[in-house]
Amino acid sequence: METFGVSSTVGRLLGIIYMNREAMTLDALAEETGMSKTRMSQVMRQMLALNIAEKEFVKGSRKEHYNVESDYAQTFISLFTTNWKEVVSRNMTLERRLRERVDHMKTSLSSETPVKIKDRVEALSEELDAWQAYYNWIDRLVYFFESGQIFDHVPIRDSQKEDNHHEQ
Repeated sequence: METFGVSSTVGRLLGIIYMNREAMTLDALAEETGMSKTRMSQVMRQMLALNIAEKEFVKGSRKEHYNVESDYAQTFISLFTTNWKEVVSRNMTLERRLRERVDHMKTSLSSETPVKIKDRVEALSEELDAWQAYYNWIDRLVYFFESGQIFDHVPIRDSQKEDNHHEQ
């Protein structure tokens, strides 16, 4: 879970619910982990935001039940893309703010501005172009995963076929 930037508690709950093979309540999770129901609620909100858990209706129960994605690849995609979308959004917002400042500096330059200053402003502008291209690339990569196109290029194979593939 640390690889994806999420807590080990998220990993624990993911594993507990997955191994339970059916939706669980916050009370059941609190009992299973020895943690408070409040903490379970916080972690579950995080898991919902990461798209690795969902509320599930259980007939005859008024309590909320939660289940997790059972497809390993989809769990990976959800963890990977959710974190990167946040990073892209945050950094593109910062890039826009910096771009406004650099553009303002460019318009403030005059014929009397030292060449060294002009070169530095131009270098900052070029760096922002590279930054923007990088985060646009990550955004396209996220889409590549979320759209499922990744499986056209890197299909999931069962271990028997995978073993045969490596022997060739």
